[in-house]
Amino acid sequence: MLLVERHGSVAVVTMNRPEAMNALSKALRLALHDAMVRLDQDPDVSVVVLTGAGDRAFTAGLDLKELGGDPTALGAANDQDARSNPVRAIERCRKPVIGAINGVAITGGFEVALACDVLLASENARFADTHARVGIMPGWGLSQKLSRLIGPYRAKELSLTGNFLDARTAADWGLVNRVTSASELLPAALRMAEAMSSIPVDTLAFYKSLIDDGYALALGEGLSLENSRSSDRNRAVTPEAVEQQRHHVMERGRGQ
Repeated sequence: MLLVERHGSVAVVTMNRPEAMNALSKALRLALHDAMVRLDQDPDVSVVVLTGAGDRAFTAGLDLKELGGDPTALGAANDQDARSNPVRAIERCRKPVIGAINGVAITGGFEVALACDVLLASENARFADTHARVGIMPGWGLSQKLSRLIGPYRAKELSLTGNFLDARTAADWGLVNRVTSASELLPAALRMAEAMSSIPVDTLAFYKSLIDDGYALALGEGLSLENSRSSDRNRAVTPEAVEQQRHHVMERGRGQ
């Protein structure tokens, strides 16, 4: 139900329950946690791409059939244990996670998408927050993250109607980085991942945490955080090392 493929220093993780719209069963959530832990600890992996099998769904969120058979299972929507909360599992990965949104990302699936660091969407992708429609509230961060990404007015429109948002509009609103054809989605995600993986993995992890931790603060506190962390790190960098890398940057720029 979860596939992990290696492309050099890039790992592609695929939620593989297409017959169930890649719904997040308890077993799939645990498998995703275990995979993210392994990839986070693997020194040969620099970047992770997360996607869903098929072209219908990235993931439709919690497995409603499974929930229907267990009156206590709705507690999973608020569970903060990374073994059952896929958002926590993804967020704990120190390496960049690129979400390749191949189909619908609904409710809990929308929350999983928002846990990724970068989002690429195929033309088949659509996003929907149907929490209010089914009578439950989000517990994996959507109510707070979405408004910070697209503004409170647009977030309220989506969450208080339960309407679907198409990929092109999601890009216009700044929710996804770019939109591709279905056939180009994974190649585009791999190209972006390969560009990231050309940077040392410890630098990627440091910069990712600098952005994420600062974003959770007020601007003034974030600027202080940047100054403190970057000052400590930059003291260990020599001018010779910067000059050497500058030449690589210039060469790469001429080729783009």
